[in-house]
Amino acid sequence: MLLLGYCMGIQSERRLCDEVHVDLAYRWFCRLDLTDAVPDHSTFSKNRHGRFRESGLFRHLFETVLQRCIDEGLVGGHSFGVNASLIPANANQTRGVDSKEGLPPELLSRAVSEYIETLDNAAFGAATAVVPKYISPVDPAARWTGADGGAAYFADSTN
Repeated sequence: MLLLGYCMGIQSERRLCDEVHVDLAYRWFCRLDLTDAVPDHSTFSKNRHGRFRESGLFRHLFETVLQRCIDEGLVGGHSFGVNASLIPANANQTRGVDSKEGLPPELLSRAVSEYIETLDNAAFGAATAVVPKYISPVDPAARWTGADGGAAYFADSTN
């Protein structure tokens, strides 16, 4: 059902269940008979966050599908692209601090210091060589951007 949802652009699991309930082609794809019950939308999150969380099942499924796509010549498997969507951060645009100066000591609480230290970890901020122009004292992970062509603002990105 999730594969059907991804392919058809159905973003809500609740809506996906509704669509499968009424669409005969969707029922056929999911191997559901007319008398079969459609799973409840909560089943997906229960499985994702509970039953299969530590099993590696989703990774195995992803890797199997990817390998089949490579074997069939649908993808090359040698490079990839990532697209990020910008989410405006809840940070005041006028209170950014020049990153060369760093955050003033009076703004550095223990929590902020630990957070910045985590951002410097290779899994976060050090993953890119780009030094941010400004740092937000309330959200150091947010980046100063004007990528959408308008006025610059602090934003986070999601992939």
